[in-house]
Amino acid sequence: MSKLLNETKVLLTNVRLSYPNLFEPRGFEGQEPKYSASLIIPKDDKESLQVIKQAIENAKKKGLEDGIWKGNKIPANLRLPLRDGDTDRPEDGAYANSYFINANSKLPPAVVGKCLDKSTGKAITLGEDEVYAGCYVNVTLNFYPYNTAGNSGIAAGLGNVQKEADGEPLGSITPAEADFEFEEVDPDDDFLL
Repeated sequence: MSKLLNETKVLLTNVRLSYPNLFEPRGFEGQEPKYSASLIIPKDDKESLQVIKQAIENAKKKGLEDGIWKGNKIPANLRLPLRDGDTDRPEDGAYANSYFINANSKLPPAVVGKCLDKSTGKAITLGEDEVYAGCYVNVTLNFYPYNTAGNSGIAAGLGNVQKEADGEPLGSITPAEADFEFEEVDPDDDFLL
């Protein structure tokens, strides 16, 4: 269940992960390397969309309160992080009938599963092979106002990521099982080595 955690921080549940850079930061065209992800939200997920819109409105108010924008008013050309996949990515079927948010962070997010280690009480960390473009995740985002180099808007800061479920991988990567034929065997048999 997606929800507001505070005025500008949200927990989104069961959203589809795309373009994940969760384990190594990447920089584009000379930009500072950051951890990032694109999060795909179906248009019929009214609950998540309402939570996002409320956090964006709260971030706008924060921008006014903090004097982020000139004239102490919300700019007419304010860039917003919630984008329409049908309009902004019509060539990509994964974004059809969905909205999406691109989020990033200078700090690495915790990328975890749904289990706690009994001995430590801490979430079990997952690796790149387990969290991939196309899987479903729960994620925290913090929305904040900005005014940089003539651009004003609301951005989404990437928080922690929890894998919710597997999904059809996005892109050209397919599992080996889809490409080859295999013989089923017992993995404990020594002759396989």
